[in-house]
Amino acid sequence: MPNIKPISDLRNYNEVLRDCQNGEPVFLTKNGRGKYVLVDIEEYEKQQTILKLLSKLNEAEEAIKIGDEWQTLDDLKRSLGV
Repeated sequence: MPNIKPISDLRNYNEVLRDCQNGEPVFLTKNGRGKYVLVDIEEYEKQQTILKLLSKLNEAEEAIKIGDEWQTLDDLKRSLGV
């Protein structure tokens, strides 16, 4: 269940930060509408790492579609000096 709090709860920021440490994001609202999301820094770094990995995988898929990255076995052996 999402943890949704009004931004005014930041007056008692220790409680809000405790909720972030549970591994779940805290969604802050302003005037009844979603405005901000607070997450623990470890969770943020994990998400950024996943995004970078997905981006690299997407680049690899695009290169395969174009066909520029494929090498024949002989070309690979030559480039490796075998």
